[in-house]
Amino acid sequence: MPTAGVDPAKLDPASAGWLGCLEDSAVDHEGCLARLHELMTRVARREMGRRAHQIAVSGRELDDLAVQSAGDAMLAVLAKLDQFRGESRFTTWVYKFVMLEVSAKVARHQWQHHAPGRTEVDWEVLPDRMGLGPEEHAVQRELVSEVARAVDEDLTDYQRRVFVAVLIDGVPLEAVAVGLGVSRNTVYKALFDARRKVRAALVEHGQLGQGEGRPA
Repeated sequence: MPTAGVDPAKLDPASAGWLGCLEDSAVDHEGCLARLHELMTRVARREMGRRAHQIAVSGRELDDLAVQSAGDAMLAVLAKLDQFRGESRFTTWVYKFVMLEVSAKVARHQWQHHAPGRTEVDWEVLPDRMGLGPEEHAVQRELVSEVARAVDEDLTDYQRRVFVAVLIDGVPLEAVAVGLGVSRNTVYKALFDARRKVRAALVEHGQLGQGEGRPA
């Protein structure tokens, strides 16, 4: 594995100890790996537990996600030891990898359980997403119907998936980005373009005036 990119003599004792025992030639190398994995698993379980409400899982499934996060984070740490510069404690640096993996697992789980299908869209939630009160829902039925038509007919499949996931299903942008394997900015642009097309369709069909706000 790569060696650390910093002189151990310049590190705090604990960080230097970690780097020393993670060397392939270290006497206690295997024990060191086991302790690191235990530490990262403990952190992953704590963080996954804190975010459990975001994915509505518990018990063994939640623990499996935490263990997977710790394992993937540990592989990343070992592959990037040469990037450790000693600007923070080694354990602090390691924790960042765990947090990233937990975030990725949570986002992927959110996407997998909310990825939209063409026949599964609940358009009835759109008035609430648009910030309309109950008294306005009835007069907005035609508008909602036109939004649904525009989304199905005027958007690309990619734009539709993003529009439905974010604005109808309420999936976070980060989760959509992970699910599609793209950056958050790419998802944001697709959503912006989709909303622009939908608004143009509403204006064209008389459901929205030129100067009125966006429908969603």
